[in-house]
Amino acid sequence: MKVLANDGIATSGVVALEKAGFNVILKTVAQEQLANFINENEVVVLLVRSATTVRKELIDACPSLKIIGRGGVGMDNIDVTYARDKGLTVINTPAASSHSVAELVFAHLFGMVRFLHDSNQNMPLEGESKFKELKKAYAKGVELKGKTLGILGFGRIGQATAKVGLGVGMKVVAFDPYMDSANLELDFFDGQSVNFTIDTISKEEVLKQADFISLHVPAQDDYVISTKEFDMMKKGAGIVNAARGGVIDEVALVEAIKNGKISNAALDVFEKEPKPEIQLLMNPNISLTPHIGAATNEAQNRIGEELANQIIAILG
Repeated sequence: MKVLANDGIATSGVVALEKAGFNVILKTVAQEQLANFINENEVVVLLVRSATTVRKELIDACPSLKIIGRGGVGMDNIDVTYARDKGLTVINTPAASSHSVAELVFAHLFGMVRFLHDSNQNMPLEGESKFKELKKAYAKGVELKGKTLGILGFGRIGQATAKVGLGVGMKVVAFDPYMDSANLELDFFDGQSVNFTIDTISKEEVLKQADFISLHVPAQDDYVISTKEFDMMKKGAGIVNAARGGVIDEVALVEAIKNGKISNAALDVFEKEPKPEIQLLMNPNISLTPHIGAATNEAQNRIGEELANQIIAILG
């Protein structure tokens, strides 16, 4: 049976699948050519990440498909309900990349509060000629320890982010419409662990209390954060979006930074990928990455192994 990993898969997943007798095709087929390729090669399993979309037209055109797999959490690029109604199995790997995304959130947070994203641009240009001026410009950093981290969306990634925050010494407040509380276990290198119970509160209270907001919500029809929400936040708060493009109103974000309501923001995802708005890319108060939340070797290995194990369990 043939598996097309159209957006790639870690070697660990390939090895596991081939050992189980599957033929893994590591080829990126253009979206408009995908149906023909699947049919000509009688592909049974289509694996994607975020680049490839699997809509009902593709599903209808490919009768050989039995499984659609998403390497990652969100499946908004797949018509999941339609696929399942047509008898296909749709799988993903919701836990595999949680810690990688959480670490990226904190990479941005640490960078933001010490102006690293701006300093790393200006030091190569002016570090020799304006060292003292730059030192003064970046001299008002703050510590994360003791600050309040607000998390919107308290699923696996939100909880992983909370664990890092607790480890740093932050207070964590969270909102999730589907959860009243969560028990978090922090595991340490020597086998010790500490448990925390976080009771969720309202979205409004999170926005009012938090010094920093981190978003971990799925794509949806309306903005999760727009002008009304920015107005609720503390003056000078920071915000990070490593969830989905379109959950933050980017026009409102730029305005909130301009008027001083928001001190810094970090974006790993954008409304218009792969061509983010220029006013975001050029804003010195925004820390930027190109949708790399799950892009660690460790996460990709876990994703590959989890997809392989699920496929083998279903078809093996």
